[in-house]
Amino acid sequence: MKINVRQICFIMFAYTVASKLLTYPTQLASLSGRDLLFPALLDFAVTGVIIWAVAYMCSRTKKTFFGMVADTFGGVFSRIVACLFALFFLFCALFPILEQKQYVHAIFYDTVPSLIVFLPFFAFSVYAACKDFLNIGRCADICFPIFAIAIFCILIMSFGEVRLDNLLPVLKTGAGGIFKGARYSLFRFTEPAYMLFFVGRFDYKKGDAAKITLSYAAAGALTIITLAAFYGIYSGLAVDTQFAISKLSLYFPAINVVGRVDLVALYALEIVQLFALALNIQLAVYCIKTCIYMRDFKKEGKYFAPVCSLSVNAVLFVLVILLNHSFTDVAQAFAKWGWIPALAFAFVVPVICWALKKGGGYER
Repeated sequence: MKINVRQICFIMFAYTVASKLLTYPTQLASLSGRDLLFPALLDFAVTGVIIWAVAYMCSRTKKTFFGMVADTFGGVFSRIVACLFALFFLFCALFPILEQKQYVHAIFYDTVPSLIVFLPFFAFSVYAACKDFLNIGRCADICFPIFAIAIFCILIMSFGEVRLDNLLPVLKTGAGGIFKGARYSLFRFTEPAYMLFFVGRFDYKKGDAAKITLSYAAAGALTIITLAAFYGIYSGLAVDTQFAISKLSLYFPAINVVGRVDLVALYALEIVQLFALALNIQLAVYCIKTCIYMRDFKKEGKYFAPVCSLSVNAVLFVLVILLNHSFTDVAQAFAKWGWIPALAFAFVVPVICWALKKGGGYER
């Protein structure tokens, strides 16, 4: 087995929250106003149900996702599915890369051109995407304590300035604003697709589905607390306040005396955010490898994974260059249309998997 349930729980908790701390709060504030907690709650609730369904499916099979597809529809169809998922994970990686590029430039290195600042990420990504699921699990073990300490420090520094009455009165936006916020944010909720690729890769024990689902529920609760803190501090100004996590602790009293001590926590949190982003690229590379070799992985050459990783990252790097000055347009396009591929690959496909053949199986 390549990963264990503890590591999956860490991914469902830490990576989920870390990936929703930059522009997600601002987007929800602009779409749903002071009712921003409700579209988040709706998305997390629906996504949590799908994650439970996939996690529970692990108790019914030892096959991997592509193993089930191949045994049900054949190897050719499985290769097609692998290609489609490779494109999907590239889609999942593109917006977070552009988001991170803007964030790192604005918060840490605002005097250096943004492309130069973010170039080292691709060196890290090329290396990380070569690794298998064993490495994904080990990275989760490393990231979890870093994330827990960093987010705790940031929230503690922010709570003194939070005014929860800024969230009142509730449910005045109307159902239209709430459902629009949920739909336009859905492209950020791709965790069930990750869970789909953990099927057959850990030794399932009774209660593991509940552990994984509760980890995701905890991530949802922590994200909602962060959203409440953000709007509780900035209220109507939240719609114009980008990169929420970096703004939560700005009014911490000690900053006026000792300087931006919160930057230490933000740097630590950035490590987790980069690993969460790299997971999409790792899975895209895995899908490409599966598309080419399927079950005969012994034919995979020593340099095949690095070449795949380099190729995938080269595509993303070209897209980043082409879209370097179009972040707002990309964000609007993802919000308007990104829910469609997210719904198909992260919600519909995991449910369909319950109809696939589950006996036997192969590992990798």
